[in-house]
Amino acid sequence: MDQDIAQLIKADPNYHKLVKTRSRYGWTLTWSMMVVYYGFILLVAFNKEWMGTRLGEGVMTWAMPVGLAVILFTVVITGVYVRRANSEFDELTAAIRARAKA
Repeated sequence: MDQDIAQLIKADPNYHKLVKTRSRYGWTLTWSMMVVYYGFILLVAFNKEWMGTRLGEGVMTWAMPVGLAVILFTVVITGVYVRRANSEFDELTAAIRARAKA
């Protein structure tokens, strides 16, 4: 019986759409995160002078707001993914389940 359900799910066009869309979207967000993170690392490695430049008269340098931006970017893209997963991806999953139970 489990084999029959698995075959129904694999044959469902919604399943193929879900896998393709979610995979492409996940890789897009992964690559954008990698660009931001490794961009920060490259700045630290190759532009130490700029990263160490003080902002104003205090002790804060450019490294602090840039590092904070990396962290905030991570939170934002996580929220973007969750929002899409809770709408589009969940709807496709529900359609797949409904068709498999029928």
